[in-house]
Amino acid sequence: MFRHLFRPTLVLATAILPMMATAGELRVFIPEGSADTVRVVDPQTGKDLGRIEGILAVHGLAGSPNSKYLVAGSYAEVDRDAAMAAVKPADVSGDEHAAHHAKPAERIGPQDAGISLLSVLDAETGTLVRRIEVPGVVHHVAISPDGRTAVATHPANDGVSIVDLTSLELVAWVPTGVMPNYAVFGTDPGVVYVSNAGNGTISEVDLDRAIVRRNLLAGDEPEHLVISPDSKRVLVADAGNGTVIELEISSGQELRRFEIGGEIHGLDLSEDGARLLVAAKESDRIVAIDLGTGGLESASLAPVPYHLTTIPGADSVIVSSRDEPKVWVVDATSLSVLREIRIEGEGHQMVVRPAS
Repeated sequence: MFRHLFRPTLVLATAILPMMATAGELRVFIPEGSADTVRVVDPQTGKDLGRIEGILAVHGLAGSPNSKYLVAGSYAEVDRDAAMAAVKPADVSGDEHAAHHAKPAERIGPQDAGISLLSVLDAETGTLVRRIEVPGVVHHVAISPDGRTAVATHPANDGVSIVDLTSLELVAWVPTGVMPNYAVFGTDPGVVYVSNAGNGTISEVDLDRAIVRRNLLAGDEPEHLVISPDSKRVLVADAGNGTVIELEISSGQELRRFEIGGEIHGLDLSEDGARLLVAAKESDRIVAIDLGTGGLESASLAPVPYHLTTIPGADSVIVSSRDEPKVWVVDATSLSVLREIRIEGEGHQMVVRPAS
């Protein structure tokens, strides 16, 4: 499943081209994977607003309306000394440069794990604020609804990192399950839900205690997750089985299964919470599930729809392709393609934010 693990010897400096967004204008931040960049676009026009460069193998990306940061995760391991040397600007002292790289006094997490990086970015300008060392490659990232905590999944090391976004430090490591894939918050900023693709569970993680409180059974290969607006249900993509499973969080009881068919990947709720949009990766479709009736609708979307994120206020979603360097903006009601935007690399975990 995780074929992109590698150990490079350096990381390029982070920079950004001007983002010419006006106040209130929506911006989508698209991690471009192997291009080592995050593209910024206006989803309503397709206009290119800039690019954040030098984030090696960027895959996970998270934001929150209550956070001034974006947190980007690298799906690669690095040599620390080479990484530090590579990102140091010539006009910055060693001490000043070290302040942008949080190294814990005592190593947190598996002692034999390699080093990867979380890049904390200013969400308005895209500039690098801090790089934080974490144990092993990062797959996906989530920020708590109060904007104070970031969580990163580490599939090769069976756990998650917890980062304090006030101090910008790694504060805890929590073993969850085999191959943790995705992390998502409900309304409680102290609890995060993590899918473990290798053992068919979802871990409910208490961030204050840094423990798994319980595990919910969730099919065979749970990956992407979304929490209902009332935080009472979790919907999970059982990816290899082509099924979306709906669980009641309080009891862990399975409520419904929706059979999509073929391998599936990203999913998200429509803005009103009435429909679930799913990227049917293997069958080249986008699927909408009516959560009231349980009915399914679909439309062709090719090739290989991949990550999917709702665009607030626009009744639309943005979907990346796994096989071609592009994303689509899709009407969330009719499922018709509104526009296609070219990118570089592969579009991974996307974030939508308005400009200030």
